[in-house]
Amino acid sequence: MATVRAQAPGRVNLIGEHIDYSDGFVLPFAISSVTTATISTREDLVITVASAQRPKSVYRTTLDDLAPLTGEEWARYPLGVVWAMKELGIEQGMDIVIDGKVPLGAGLSSSAALECSVATALNSLFHLKQSLEELARITQRAENQYVGVPCGIMDQSVSLMAHEGSALLLDCRDLSTRNIPFEIASHGLELLIIDTQAHHALVDGGYAERRASCEKAVAELGITSLRDISVADYIAAGTRLDDLTYIRGFHAVTEMKRVLDTVQALEAEDFTKVGQLLNESHRSLRDDYTVSCPELNVAVDAAIEFGALGARMVGGGFGGSAIALTRQSNIEEMKRAISAAFSANRFKSPRFFTSLPSEGAHVI
Repeated sequence: MATVRAQAPGRVNLIGEHIDYSDGFVLPFAISSVTTATISTREDLVITVASAQRPKSVYRTTLDDLAPLTGEEWARYPLGVVWAMKELGIEQGMDIVIDGKVPLGAGLSSSAALECSVATALNSLFHLKQSLEELARITQRAENQYVGVPCGIMDQSVSLMAHEGSALLLDCRDLSTRNIPFEIASHGLELLIIDTQAHHALVDGGYAERRASCEKAVAELGITSLRDISVADYIAAGTRLDDLTYIRGFHAVTEMKRVLDTVQALEAEDFTKVGQLLNESHRSLRDDYTVSCPELNVAVDAAIEFGALGARMVGGGFGGSAIALTRQSNIEEMKRAISAAFSANRFKSPRFFTSLPSEGAHVI
């Protein structure tokens, strides 16, 4: 029996939301919270999946019985990765133990951290020799086809490829990357992460519906992807689309431009501009793509009112977390202001944490 243990981080996407499945550029970074997968081989074809967070729930199946959309919902993520990697040379069963420290439902990609920890461990355990780019596509396929969530490839890519101290400019078309220094502490700034505790679920159709709108815009405009049309040309062609399709595609093309503008601002150390772009991104996600929620809007509005350079929702939406770029000296006052705003709206109290850009998945 052989055993391998690997970990993979969650992520915060600084900017570039809901454009990874449109071949866009995104700018995430890995956070310090990680999920760990310990995988041991067996002599038979049995697969067991256990979780430190669910000590009384062990899911059991076999290598031959793996099929999309089977298994308890929490177990589908690791099982989907085994299923997607099975054809690469996995011919025996295994015991999988998961220990997840990435907050669930907070928009910090706990699912990708789980998938990538399992993929990294399997890649090492069975000597599959898959590159990071190949592992990103494998884990995306697992979530798309086995779990049933039509996610893009950003979350898996950053969980695998991130570097400490940098945000990762990721081209979702070819998975090429460039590290963008994200050293804000030396400028007296901090990125506050606000978990609204309005926990989301992306399997309910809202995510798929919006992705379908973008695909409809591409088909009706006769282009390869929304990456291949400028903002000006998209506006000019807008009369060819129905109102809902147009406004959702408008978010995508403008968000892609905001990502590249943010890279320029970071390289120029223009954090005021970065904050403005974060605000614009939230307005677009709230009003054009309609994936925000009252808790996220209150968090963003309160952060801006109490001095944040910029703030926006992050993740798939419908709940989860927001981020606020703010001065370190203002952090505690901002936390109190956001908590008071939540209390006034009778929302569940938010949670706060910060994280420096961290390293991607690796065997430990």
